[in-house]
Amino acid sequence: MRSMVDIEVEIDRDRVDPLVKILTKEKNEQIERIIDAIENVTENDFPRIPATGEDGLEFVSQREIIRVYTEGRKILIQTEDAVYVCRRTISALEEELNPARFIRISQSEIVNVYKVKRFDINLAGTIGVEFENGMKSWASRSCVRDIKRMLKA
Repeated sequence: MRSMVDIEVEIDRDRVDPLVKILTKEKNEQIERIIDAIENVTENDFPRIPATGEDGLEFVSQREIIRVYTEGRKILIQTEDAVYVCRRTISALEEELNPARFIRISQSEIVNVYKVKRFDINLAGTIGVEFENGMKSWASRSCVRDIKRMLKA
């Protein structure tokens, strides 16, 4: 078995996040170590968020988060598969989340822009947010300027 790894880097200016594709004859211990190393690098930059789900305490990857919002006095993290309760404040989460991926759309909601299907900017100046899963939300007027700035970047 060869212990060397061939690495190719392809620049794609349209990609926002890197895509790592491993081509191999079989999944073995070396491949598992490579996957672990890649995951550790990305987790160090933007750590997973501890939150309570149906199965107890879990660590939610920022990539999986659709939105973070308040409901009553609870901070909730929504993914495609579940809704988790988080003990941190929404302001603390805003600082921890990747600023290139997340934007605050109101005092009570932060969204993952990579999970947004469309921002609907109407003449009245409000912004409707439609997510890839069909869910909808609204941005508050106080956040419209920041949203427009992020969309232009």
